Amino acid sequence: MLRPRTLSGRYARTAYLFLIPAILFFAAFFYLPIGNVMTTSLRTGPQADQWAGLGNYTQALADPAVRHSFLVTAVFSVIVVLGSIVLGLALALALDQPLRGRVVFRVLLLVPYLTSVAIVGLLWRNILDPELGVLNRVLSASGLPEQTWLNTSPLLTIAAVTLWQSVGYTMVLFLAGLQGIPETYHEAAKIDGADAWRRFWRITLPLLAPTTLFVSVMAVISGLQAFGQAYIITNGGPGDATDLSVFHIFNVAFRARDFGYSSAQSVLLLVVIVAFTLVQLRAGRRGEVTY
Repeated sequence: MLRPRTLSGRYARTAYLFLIPAILFFAAFFYLPIGNVMTTSLRTGPQADQWAGLGNYTQALADPAVRHSFLVTAVFSVIVVLGSIVLGLALALALDQPLRGRVVFRVLLLVPYLTSVAIVGLLWRNILDPELGVLNRVLSASGLPEQTWLNTSPLLTIAAVTLWQSVGYTMVLFLAGLQGIPETYHEAAKIDGADAWRRFWRITLPLLAPTTLFVSVMAVISGLQAFGQAYIITNGGPGDATDLSVFHIFNVAFRARDFGYSSAQSVLLLVVIVAFTLVQLRAGRRGEVTY
């Protein structure tokens, strides 16, 4: 039985030396800010200089506005998750076929994901403008009634914009998963008389379970952290229809100037995100597939 190889003392010290810059980077830009937010969440006042203990947390858990923002964020995340899985998988299946120009389509679908959220938000805010927007002009020229997208269905609209930007990334993930499935599985199923639909349900979809899990969890985390879409496209409106959690925290911190209360809400949101991450790691170990 072979024992796992370990680094000798000299090489181990060298390896740790190379890790020091990364550790310092994470400490300076990740762990220290989190620690600062946690300590600030225990204080109150305009300067966060008065001790509040767990008062900010109890207030946040009982605040209807906070619960509403979490509910809006949950609905937004569900739309993004389902859309990411369905659209990403559909595009991956289409572009996995031997089509002419499929590489070009893959690149074009990935471009929005590589674009800044601010640019995407400004672009779609202009496209969806009820008076000067390109989309309503196209509808009017086609004889169709113009729509006030940002007033009638604002949450669905910013979710659709989010999907437009992120679907290229999920498509790449599903495409990698599809190309990792051995072709011999499909060939054996064809010999047994299985049609394309049955092969998809019995072979492709089960073997894509780890990829689907990763896509869904990442989409949930992305939805919970969404900010730019609500800030740029709708400014949280109309009313509080698109008051996503991070946008609500932003308003409490920089408009109401209550940094202690906003920090407490940030910690609660962090707990939710960490919980989803732990679910992903645990379920990912269970869902490992060997070919």
